[in-house]
Order: sequence, then C-alpha cells, then structure tokens
Amino acid sequence: MRIVSAEVVVTSPGRNFVTLRITTEDGLSGLGDATLNGRELAVRAYLVEHVVPLLVGRDASAVEDTWQYLYRGAYWRRGPVTMAAIAAVDTALWDIKAKAAGMPLYQLLGGACRVGALAYGHASGRDLPELFDSIRAHLERGYRAIRVQTGVPGLGVVYGVAASVGGQRYDYEPARRTALPVEEEWDTRAYLRHVPGVFEAVRAEFGPELPLLHDGHHRMTPIQAAKLGKALEPYDLFWLEDATPGEDQAALRLIRQHTTTPLAIGEVFNSVHDYQELITGRLIDYVRSAVTHTGGVTGMRRLLDFAGVYGIKSGIHGPTDISPVGMAAALHLDLAVHNFGIQEHMEHAARTLEVFRTSFTFDGGLLHPSDAPGLGVELDDEAAGAFPYEAAYLPVNRLRDGTVHDW
Repeated sequence: MRIVSAEVVVTSPGRNFVTLRITTEDGLSGLGDATLNGRELAVRAYLVEHVVPLLVGRDASAVEDTWQYLYRGAYWRRGPVTMAAIAAVDTALWDIKAKAAGMPLYQLLGGACRVGALAYGHASGRDLPELFDSIRAHLERGYRAIRVQTGVPGLGVVYGVAASVGGQRYDYEPARRTALPVEEEWDTRAYLRHVPGVFEAVRAEFGPELPLLHDGHHRMTPIQAAKLGKALEPYDLFWLEDATPGEDQAALRLIRQHTTTPLAIGEVFNSVHDYQELITGRLIDYVRSAVTHTGGVTGMRRLLDFAGVYGIKSGIHGPTDISPVGMAAALHLDLAVHNFGIQEHMEHAARTLEVFRTSFTFDGGLLHPSDAPGLGVELDDEAAGAFPYEAAYLPVNRLRDGTVHDW
C-alpha cells in the first residue's frame, strides 16, 4: 500500500483544527489530528514543509517503521509541534490499516476489554446555583462522572467556567479570536480558600457516590497543591488534575507525601519520556496525555503499556480542541487497553460535526468508537472549506501584582 498523497486541511468550524489525510495507491485514505490549540499553523508548516515530502512512496502498512523514521530521523526529537505532526501521520496510517483489514481499529489493537469507556463531563458555574444546574444537566445527559470547576469570588474569568453568550450557556473555549492573547487575573490564595467549600456543597447536594474530578490547571506550588489535596480528602475526589506545572516532576513527590487524593497529570506532555519519574516512582494515578499530542496511537499505546506495569491508569485528554479524529483514536485505545481509567469528553459543536462525520456514540455514561472500519470518522471537504482558519490565542494569566503566572 504505497502512499500517493498527503494533504493538510485547516478548518475552523467554531475553532481551529488541523487534519492530515493520507491516501494510498489503491484508494484507501486515513485521517490524523494535528491540532495544537493556539499554535495550529506551526504544526501545519511542520507537516507541509518537512513531513509530507517524506511520505509519498512509502509503504502505508509500515506504521512502526514510519513512526521511528519521523521521530529518530529528524534528530531534533519531541516537543508539541513535532509530536503532533508525528501523531497525525501515525493515526492516519492506523486508520488506513484498519480499513484495509475491514475492521474497527480497536480490533487491530487486541480487541475490546470492555463494553464502553466511562466518560466524564465538564460541569461549571460562576456560583453554586449555576454549578448545581450544570451538574444536573450533565446527569440528565447520562454522565456518571463529573468534573467540577467554579468561579472564585473577587476574580473575573476563571479557567474551566462556562460563559453566558446571548443569554445561553457557552461551553468553555478559552482560545479567543483576538489580535493578542486576553490577559486574565489570578489569586491562588483566594482559590484555595474557596474550592473546598464548593466540594463540600456538591457532596451535600449530590451524595457520596458520584465520581467528582477537579482541574488545578498548573497554578499551584507543590505545598499549595498538597494543602488543597488534603483539604479535599473528605470529599473523595476521583482525581485532582494538573496540581502543579508539569515540568517539575519531583513536585509530585512532595504532594504525594501530604495527601491521598488521587493525582492526574500530563495533558501538556508529549512523550512517554516526560513521565519516566512520575510512573516509576508511582507519583501519579492517571496519565493525561492526548493521542493528538503524544505521537498518535503508537506513542500513546507505548505510554499506557508503560504506565500499566506500575498500576497507573489512563485518563486520555479529550477537550474540544482535540478534533473528532483525535477523539475517535482515543476511544479505540480506551476500549483496547487493560489499564483504562476514564475518558474526558466535551461534546463538539454542531458545526464541527458537519465537518467531521463521526460514528462514535455516548450512551449510559459510556463512549464507544463504533464498529465502522478504521477510526470511524470522515472529513467533509466541502463543509471544511466553508470555515477558513481564524487566528486565536489561549489566554495569558497574571497575578494581581502583574506577574505572569501559569495559565
């Protein structure tokens, strides 16, 4: 199965996506997600200028060899741009291989280990009544696990909290179409005072059985994160995510010494090597990378197998800046790996689903990638062409004294 073409499609049905389509001489095509929120054109250029010229004429069935060729052959390894580009190629080749076999991708990965992937939704509110309404709405849609994010008194826009646009709820999308990044204000001490009371109220309202998650979004020092983890212990969180910046892996050791709240991290990581100390030291409970940013199906499977040796489970990153192509790839892995934990799920907008024709399903709190051959996602070129790229930036965070802080 020789590759005859590889094209990069950039489309913006409400937000920007970068998609690679690889086509073989016998007419099979596969899709890969290369979206990097706020830096989409960097990945597009890497693909168009440096990767696509290497693909034409290669054997599409040589998935592992192609992965190593792009990873080791470039000499400059890792990094989000490189690994997103490799992920797109790898996922597209797996899509082709599964289509050639006439079976869904999860069957090529060893078959299903479960009937579906437990998914968690994103509930949020500027205050408790709004938060409770959001949790109830998610429960009514069938979610059996809920991430809880809340406004903080005295602060304006807070990460993870949905806004109201035109009187209707607008699911949170932090990248904004502005000439420069929007700057937001942050106060960690105000956040630490507020959050434990929020979870106390949520537990009182919704009971002890509902799995609750929370994202600290890299904003705390190790000792602050340890304090929060300990304060949240009475409320039995499923996990506390991204408590500290991911670069300092030793920070998780200090947090671990002070709290039994389960820890998840890794959405900004892009290689199994980023996790080495965290996994071998059992400093986390869940790995949070995305297929899109971690070298594709091959790279993510390598990470999950490594984590499984140490009893650490998956929690694959799945916000709406992962395209339906990347989401489908995650679901096939969720079904196939033994050490599955939970799957993040933000529902894509209707315009996005006009561009990406999906077949995965959500029922009874579980996601399933479908039994369609390959990934089960197709790209509508005409619809994609109706939504041209628009520059958008993620926000920049500052403390109240003006210091740039982790967003």
